[in-house]
Amino acid sequence: MLNGSDPAVFWRMLRTENDLNRVAYEIRGAALAIHRALGPGCFESAYVPCLAYELKKRKLDFRQQVILGLRYEEVFVPEAYVADFIVEASVVIEVKALERLAAVHTRQLQTYLRLSGCPLGLLINFGALRVLDDVVREVNNFPHGTQPHA
Repeated sequence: MLNGSDPAVFWRMLRTENDLNRVAYEIRGAALAIHRALGPGCFESAYVPCLAYELKKRKLDFRQQVILGLRYEEVFVPEAYVADFIVEASVVIEVKALERLAAVHTRQLQTYLRLSGCPLGLLINFGALRVLDDVVREVNNFPHGTQPHA
């Protein structure tokens, strides 16, 4: 879980708009490479390890299956959500493999941004006929992010 003592919060605050856009560009390139090779017919469980491989090839630092906690007044839910990836301690990626995205998927990404404090989020739908047409970009106090809510 990300929190105020996590060193990633410090580095996230140093990210510029150009840094974040460069990372997003690399992530989109990774998604495109995967989609060109596999197409839109696989399950999410097939795309996620391929994306990890592509991020590694691009020398991007990332964490996979990042647990996000949630606080509501006096209640703390330590494992409320799991983000697919957090890249360069700044970009949340949520992977889907659906015929089409719904509004609930964008709201899910927005929740992950609030809870993680990351300034940028990408929702990538590998189920689309053209993957880059179905990448949703959401911002959270771009370029600096917010303090995590956990």
